[in-house]
Amino acid sequence: MMAEKILIVGPSWVGDMLMSQSLYRLLKAQQPDCQIDVLAPDWCRAVLERMPEVDNTVAMPVGHGRLQWKVRKQVAEGLKGRYDRALVLPNSLKSALIPWMAGIPVRTGWKGELRYGLLTDLRPLDKKAFPLMVQRYIALAQAPSATGEALSNIMRPELQVDYEAQAELKVTHGLTNNYIGLCPGAEFGPAKRWPDYHYAELAKQLISAGFQVCIFGSANDQAVSEQILAQLDEAEKQACVDLCGKTSLQAAIDLLAGARAVVSNDSGLMHMAAALGTPLVALYGPTSPDFTPPLTDKVEIIRLIDGYIKIRKGDADQGYHQSMIDISPASVFKAVEQQLS
Repeated sequence: MMAEKILIVGPSWVGDMLMSQSLYRLLKAQQPDCQIDVLAPDWCRAVLERMPEVDNTVAMPVGHGRLQWKVRKQVAEGLKGRYDRALVLPNSLKSALIPWMAGIPVRTGWKGELRYGLLTDLRPLDKKAFPLMVQRYIALAQAPSATGEALSNIMRPELQVDYEAQAELKVTHGLTNNYIGLCPGAEFGPAKRWPDYHYAELAKQLISAGFQVCIFGSANDQAVSEQILAQLDEAEKQACVDLCGKTSLQAAIDLLAGARAVVSNDSGLMHMAAALGTPLVALYGPTSPDFTPPLTDKVEIIRLIDGYIKIRKGDADQGYHQSMIDISPASVFKAVEQQLS
């Protein structure tokens, strides 16, 4: 019998893509010889390359939320005749177009945005039965009758680390073996972020305790890392390495794996640290860990409110949410100590 070839239409965000690894691990457990290819935007493909279950990545050249019918048609033409089934993880109508255009015979996904005709295995989503996003992903590899209880034993994401590259990166960036990672950025503005002045105070406390501090983030996070550094004195700056916008995503994976611990907002880097097994302190405010928690045992989640809070402009100083402002640097420092003990 020929090994099944499966196309996954992956999510658009790094954190969601990391959680999708639980699905790939389940598929490989079900069929060790199956081929798993993932259709993904370029900014997620570096993460997929560190997942041993993924055989190939397929470039998704369409911007998030854009139709670009001709581009999707071109991608679909290159996929025709190559796959036995497709699993569509996002719930949007547009995400189901390429597998349909490619004529993949079995196309599975949640009902989402009225995708009748585009999907051959269209499933109604019971959000109470599958309260976690990762459960909704892995349920697509199970029979439609599967329940949330049946999916409770989740194979968590586990990224591969290039330890040789890690050693070289540490030398390149002047990192010791005793650094704490700080991830002060988050998509969609400052409401999901712990304030820069709290990160600066935490950095001071960590440096005073003998740690080196390494700030992780994309080029979009350079402004916040500069705000943090501006609040440190010259000696403290010498003990702080700012990598925002200065490393590839794969380099960030290797260096996050080498950190003693990581402090992060609710972000893709938070899920990355979790998938690497690095001790983690995760800071939540308006967003809730009830839907997309970091999938690791080595975590302390700090959140001072309940439920999901819709963000309104002007809720708090500089756009920071009051629930994030209320998390004290002292409490986070204590949590880091507990993670290291």
